[in-house]
Amino acid sequence: MSTTHQRFNTRAGRAFDVLNVVLLTGVGLLAILPFLYVLAGSFATELEITTRPFFVWPNEFTTASYASILSSDVFVRAFATTVAVTFVGTLVQLALTALMAYPLAKADLPGRRTILALVVFTMVFSAGMIPTFLVVKDLGLLDTYWALILPLAINPFSLIIIKNFFQQLPPELEESAKIDGANELQVLRHVILPLSKPVLATFALFYAVGIWNDYLSPLLYLSDTSKWTLQMILRQVTAAASLSADEMATDVPPPAQGIKFAVVIIATIPVLLAYPFLQKHFAKGMLIGSVKG
Repeated sequence: MSTTHQRFNTRAGRAFDVLNVVLLTGVGLLAILPFLYVLAGSFATELEITTRPFFVWPNEFTTASYASILSSDVFVRAFATTVAVTFVGTLVQLALTALMAYPLAKADLPGRRTILALVVFTMVFSAGMIPTFLVVKDLGLLDTYWALILPLAINPFSLIIIKNFFQQLPPELEESAKIDGANELQVLRHVILPLSKPVLATFALFYAVGIWNDYLSPLLYLSDTSKWTLQMILRQVTAAASLSADEMATDVPPPAQGIKFAVVIIATIPVLLAYPFLQKHFAKGMLIGSVKG
């Protein structure tokens, strides 16, 4: 038996393990209980929501809230808009970040230090809401979906991390590709990006979650309510004391409280479903694609 195993097999070591399990279980419950309450409330009746202060299992199941939401043209259009903006925005942000990170990973790039200094400067100092709004307005992006994508297309922190990852890749791979006649874009597409799946998948999730949960950009840049995203609908629903069928553009009268819970659940589920598909890249970490020997 090893010394390390003997040390953790003592009474103090077992007590430490039990304490860890208890504390981590408590933290896990604190994190999941609010979600379970909202999930249960989305299937509960209005009377139960108003009379029971907290529950994780409704006494009487009802799908009235979901029926009201799914029959609403406003909600369905906002959901489809958010899916499309998130998908396109994630692709655009990843593409622009990779295109900027790749040349900055070259030590012989002229002006590289100056550009990196400017990137770091933007991490500390930002222009602010009003100057950004004026730029978006002057570019003619107001009331367009590009206003939700382009102003935050390149995150400085993500850029630096991806740039550092590119620098760690063996330069011999690029040299061999160039010997075969590949140009810089071909090297990036066929050599660098396939070896960078873990870091790209990680930041793809960060970008997608950021776009999906963004409500400030639609609030600032979209005045046409028909272009509202899901987060704007969620904001309107949770801020209102009650919603009428006319406001939701549905024939099914929406429950006053249950619909709030249902909208929150529908807005949360896609993000939760996206993680398992990218989990293997998180598990493999940043070492994937390294060359041995």
